Amino acid sequence: MKVLELNFLSAEGKTSKLTVDQPLEPVNPAQVKEAMENIIASNVFLDTDGNPFVEAKSARLVERNVEDIDIDLE
Repeated sequence: MKVLELNFLSAEGKTSKLTVDQPLEPVNPAQVKEAMENIIASNVFLDTDGNPFVEAKSARLVERNVEDIDIDLE
């Protein structure tokens, strides 16, 4: 499963992350940047200390693969 990670800086310089499960692909960088700017402008999201996001720091698409290993537990 792929996840889009959006990383922001708060007013205190702390990094916070929002994730979007199963984003539409291919991911459009201009749309991601616009979405991040809209998130910042909305002042809806705060870091864990209650500070608003003030700057887009980075974005990345992360894919995680999990493979179960049969260890023959009874």
